[in-house]
Amino acid sequence: MNKLYRIAVLCLVFAIVFAPAGGMLLAQTADAAAEEFVLDPETAALYAAQERTSKVGFGYLGIGIGAGLAAIGGGVGIGLLSASVVDASARQPEMAGKLLTTMFIAAALIEGLALFALVVCILCIFL
Repeated sequence: MNKLYRIAVLCLVFAIVFAPAGGMLLAQTADAAAEEFVLDPETAALYAAQERTSKVGFGYLGIGIGAGLAAIGGGVGIGLLSASVVDASARQPEMAGKLLTTMFIAAALIEGLALFALVVCILCIFL
């Protein structure tokens, strides 16, 4: 574990030391490329439209990932809740009725939260 800790710290120090230098090198090459390459107005408008389209595409990708994570989170939450209730009712069968009532209330709250996250993702598509 000690060796792994040392490697992690060394990687962190390396990233901190060399990240600003790499960023400056990339910025210099981008500036040099911008000076050499001049676009006519039609091509510049086309590139701007493509950039805007790619941003919209990334937005839809983020919405899809968010909706998927909301669905997965709700499913995992209800699965863990059900497993705990089955385990508790196997230990104390006389409490099964109260446990099921509590489970249904908690499952409704979890499902409501997942549904709320999905609605927010759907609203993000249309706004």
